[in-house]
Amino acid sequence: MNEEIYPVLDKGFIRLVDTMGDDMSVVKAARVSYGKESKGKEADKKLINYLMKHNHGTPFEHLNFTFHIKAPIFVARQWFRHRIGSFNEISGRYVTLKLDFWTPDEWRTNNKKNKQSSGDGAFHPQLQEELIMEYMNTLTQTQKTYEKLLKNGVAREQARGILPVSTYTEFYWTVNARSLFNFIKLRSHKTAQKEIQEYSNIIHLLVKNIAPWTFEAFETHNLNYTYT
Repeated sequence: MNEEIYPVLDKGFIRLVDTMGDDMSVVKAARVSYGKESKGKEADKKLINYLMKHNHGTPFEHLNFTFHIKAPIFVARQWFRHRIGSFNEISGRYVTLKLDFWTPDEWRTNNKKNKQSSGDGAFHPQLQEELIMEYMNTLTQTQKTYEKLLKNGVAREQARGILPVSTYTEFYWTVNARSLFNFIKLRSHKTAQKEIQEYSNIIHLLVKNIAPWTFEAFETHNLNYTYT
């Protein structure tokens, strides 16, 4: 498999490191009840469309993907809410973390109607620059303190306590297509946080190439919006 690295945000990435199955895995799983497999391209594609339209989900669980992801902790914590999947994350107890911090291109205001999301308001350019510089100065000091704690013999598991949620983490995520539908539907939606939208959109584009009939059916029947 081509394990190409797809950059996300300022320092993150996604790699599709493994897959198990394709469109025919869904077809075979659905037809096993009848002791059948393929009935030809047209009939097989029609079957996948029928399964998706009528919410017959279990055949899609036989199509699996494994990703290697680097993302800020605040993105990862939203990600880990999707519990039907397997996660393994880098541990700040076992290793001294090579620190990368997420920094925004610009600040967004709060949404006045939805307390958990961003609004459309704009900051004055001078204030934007001032706040970003203060943010970055704080991160620089955080890194210096983390390194000083370790240098003086503080345990890694304690020293990591100073690190903010903007710190990049890395993890492996293995997920079946049925659960991935739910992830994409929620995290590519315009109401999701912009930063996790960027990860979700790239993942969607990657998996479409593995099982094009499956994800065409998903987009037709379950993805009730478009994105760029």
